[in-house]
Amino acid sequence: MSHDPHETTRRLVYMANQIGAFFASQRQETVVPGIAKHIQNFWDPRMRAKMEDHIAATGGEGLKPQVLDAFRSLSPVGRADIPVAHEVAHHH
Repeated sequence: MSHDPHETTRRLVYMANQIGAFFASQRQETVVPGIAKHIQNFWDPRMRAKMEDHIAATGGEGLKPQVLDAFRSLSPVGRADIPVAHEVAHHH
C-alpha cells in the first residue's frame, strides 16, 4: 500500500463520492444526512480527520457538493483520540 498522502486523499475522495452516489437515489431531504450518518458510523476517525484537513486546505476539491455538505454537517473529529501510527520495524 502506498504511503503517498495525496494518493490516500484521492482514495478517500473517491470513496466519499461513491457513498454520495449511493445515497443520491434517495429522497432529496435524506441524501446529505444519509451520507453524514454513514461516514460517522463507518469511517475510522483518521479517515475523517484526513478529509477534514483536505476540506480545510482545498475547500473540498473533488468532492461532490452533497458529500461536502455531509462532511461539513459533522462535528470535527477529536484529534487527541486518534492513535498515532507507529512504523513497524522489519527484521531481516
